[in-house]
Amino acid sequence: MAACADGGGDVMAESNLMQGNERMAVLDERARKAEAFLLREARLLDDERWDDWLAILSPDIHYWMPGIENRRREDRLGTYSEKHMAYFDDRLRDIERRVARFRQPSAWAENPPTRNVHLISNIEVFEGECSGELLVYSCFMNLRSRGLDEQHQLVGRRVDVLRWEDGRLRLLRRKVLIPNAMLLCKNINTFL
Repeated sequence: MAACADGGGDVMAESNLMQGNERMAVLDERARKAEAFLLREARLLDDERWDDWLAILSPDIHYWMPGIENRRREDRLGTYSEKHMAYFDDRLRDIERRVARFRQPSAWAENPPTRNVHLISNIEVFEGECSGELLVYSCFMNLRSRGLDEQHQLVGRRVDVLRWEDGRLRLLRRKVLIPNAMLLCKNINTFL
């Protein structure tokens, strides 16, 4: 894991936390602020308020959504790896480029635009690896609709690290895990 001064631990290395080695749960005002952060983020994404959404990302953001592989339980490689395919493996500059593409008239996959509804649930907040950080687990459902009859759902789990920067929470790291070994929609023109 990276040192806290360099942006905290690595969200990809948080798998031990997802297997039950949990930290101290946060049950105070910080937990309510983390939950409010995630709900506001969902609204910003649904409303395509890209500049407001980019403003809640840390400059040190790492947004990672690995591809899922079907493997036997005894296979030590597991269902995903940072060394294999990822739908997202983005830093801030990559995310800004994706947003810029959404705004282009030539982005045919987004004209007419996809209508999104993000539902966020099962939010749990724990002490982070570093001071000023929160480790947040959640589940999501993203309903996407285009045209008259095209509709897709993406569901999964997230592991986020939120960090206090300049007196407000920002998203430092996100790991998105979907249960599907194959993406069943035409594209993934959304953030989860």
